[in-house]
Amino acid sequence: MPLADSIRPGTLDDVVGQKHILGEGKPLRNIIERGEIPNMIFYGSSGIGKTTVANIIADSTEMQLYKLNGTSCSTADIKEIIASRGTFGFGRDKGILLYLDEIQYLNKKQQQSLLEYIENGDITLIASTTENPYFYVYNAILSRSTVFEFKPVGKEDILPALKRAFRIACEQNELDYTFSDEAFEYIAMGCGGDVRKGVNTVELCILAANNGKIDLDLAKQLTQKSAMKYDRAGDQHYDILSAFQKSIRGSDENAALHYLARLIAAGDMASICRRLLVIACEDVGLAYPNAIPIVKACVDSALQLGFPEARIPLADAVVLLATAPKSNSAYMAINEALADVEKGNTGDFPRHLQNVHLDGEGAAVKGQNYLYPHDYPNHYVEQQYLPDEIKDRVYYKFGDNKLEQAAYEYRKKIKGIK
Repeated sequence: MPLADSIRPGTLDDVVGQKHILGEGKPLRNIIERGEIPNMIFYGSSGIGKTTVANIIADSTEMQLYKLNGTSCSTADIKEIIASRGTFGFGRDKGILLYLDEIQYLNKKQQQSLLEYIENGDITLIASTTENPYFYVYNAILSRSTVFEFKPVGKEDILPALKRAFRIACEQNELDYTFSDEAFEYIAMGCGGDVRKGVNTVELCILAANNGKIDLDLAKQLTQKSAMKYDRAGDQHYDILSAFQKSIRGSDENAALHYLARLIAAGDMASICRRLLVIACEDVGLAYPNAIPIVKACVDSALQLGFPEARIPLADAVVLLATAPKSNSAYMAINEALADVEKGNTGDFPRHLQNVHLDGEGAAVKGQNYLYPHDYPNHYVEQQYLPDEIKDRVYYKFGDNKLEQAAYEYRKKIKGIK
């Protein structure tokens, strides 16, 4: 049995982390201690205590615990569990607690099959997911369940768990090994809040130790990239990209470089390039329009170079965008214009803007009355361009940066506005 499973906590007090829901007086702890267990969904990354808490709940309520995994179970598996209700002997049947791990892998029909049994009380459901349940769990199940978010465990909580795991492993195998504090610290920092990953690394260190000594160098060899949690189809993908863009938008070049490094470590060139091109147009925009071709050049260079050299032009683009003046004026303007179009606020084109119509002899039809701006001073002449129904609509509002304010002053000049 893996060390992480053999030392799994048996009480709430032994669970590391999750103080926001399992601390004294906190909601999930209160529910468990009162013994009336509702349907629940545990949401959070791997190795942070979801299964452990489900086991503790089953033990504390004397319910019969069944475990299924959404990656492999079927509707028939669920029905088989339901059929076993009442077979444990009179007085011992406290009900069925179904722990359904990775519920996001069940399709809608499979999730719907649970509803009848949840409704009539045949089962109490505890489902876990590493993905946002509000996107991946069937709405009818969500409405009948309470969602608890489990958070990555902090280093200060992981350290005692790692030392406990090492102590128990040595006792079980009658080993007289030493484990340096620096190695413990490195593993606790490098496991990315995943307690199970940290314990597994401790076990690997024990197996790989020379002369019974585990030092920082060995820990580094066995925890390479262990803090990288990244699934290109999951929440981590979008969370990192969101943090990346928001850091650039917020003019924090250091945070932006950090998230860039995480994306580079994951090898996700395509997402980096797409997001940088969007940021140049959306967040910097007309405050520094030259950022758009510069970032495009950096992206092209990165794609041509490939990793690891691609990190250099990508870093250039990130620092340029993070430190540049910001304006979302064009982004907001096109959104407002699209909203009008989607609502049907369009109307006919003004007659003088329509394509010039010719009569049978090839002469322009009178009544077009279009004024050619290049024939007038400053290449400007006053005439209506929007349809009559929305002729006074203003979508674009000049930003307060230097370039857009200069454009605004020029606009006032050619229009004769004081």
